[in-house]
Amino acid sequence: MHIPGMAGIRRWGTAVPGTDPGCKKTAGKIPGKEEQEMRTVYIRVQEAYMTATEKFHIKDKIAVITGGAGLLGRKHAEAVIEGGGIPVLLDISKAAIEKTKTALQAAYGDDCMVLGYACDITERSDVEKTANDLSERYGHVDVLINNAANNPKMEGSAANMKALRFEDFPASMWLEDLAVGLTGAFLCAQVYGGLMAGQGSGVILNISSDLGIIAPDQRIYRREGLAEEEQSVKPVTYSVIKHGLIGLTKYLATYYADKGVRANALCPAGVFNGQDEEFVGKLTNLIPMGRMADAGEYKSTVLYMISDASSYMTGSTVIVDGGRTCW
Repeated sequence: MHIPGMAGIRRWGTAVPGTDPGCKKTAGKIPGKEEQEMRTVYIRVQEAYMTATEKFHIKDKIAVITGGAGLLGRKHAEAVIEGGGIPVLLDISKAAIEKTKTALQAAYGDDCMVLGYACDITERSDVEKTANDLSERYGHVDVLINNAANNPKMEGSAANMKALRFEDFPASMWLEDLAVGLTGAFLCAQVYGGLMAGQGSGVILNISSDLGIIAPDQRIYRREGLAEEEQSVKPVTYSVIKHGLIGLTKYLATYYADKGVRANALCPAGVFNGQDEEFVGKLTNLIPMGRMADAGEYKSTVLYMISDASSYMTGSTVIVDGGRTCW
């Protein structure tokens, strides 16, 4: 892509500081104010001359993904790779990160760059360590995808099922779930949002859910022949967290609007992952399209929301649910 008038802006040579991971000018150090401002100008001029298709490209952009070793976390990483970016997986399990990195490199080639950090996102100091390391290595971080959440256990012993019911839901579990799903997103947005605000550009994408828009229909979890206290329910924390992420998104969008940082929320619906036939049948009856989502169906939407293709969108909630929330 030829951009008129860029010779003066690219006065450092073949790479503008902070725009190229291989740029020797910024390797191993955090760019100063002048370099950050020049990077912002360079990006803005680039955007002005991009075609609609080119705006989906995120070449060499650093994208941090919390819960990066999970099912959707891996799919978000695939979206980043396919857009030309570099995914950075944050997860509590180092072993799970390595497994996901291996799978991604097997799918996209050994030269595919995937980074990973074992990180407890409920601890700000842990999050800061990852941000500092990325800043020192690359000089910029461009995307934060807040995806991490505790996985609610919807089956088990009668005692476990009873504990999930609202009347018996333990306060300790409430605090633990909110710490990962909401406090973790808050802390990552504090650290990485501040970093992106300092560099004058960036995107925060919070992964909510269709259950951040509507309440769970507890009827689809019921089983014939089980006593009431043995019936499975969707835990209260799931809905609270997913609604909370939408509120956090709107706050971040207005707070960072004048700093060049956008914030949006994605609300995916249920992903098919081998659930039993009875549950799938009940859920798909609630979806106009008559099926659950495939795990990879959200990738294009994620790429749109973290790229310049959505450059005028902030504070928005995008629902991809097969039409479920229409009913």
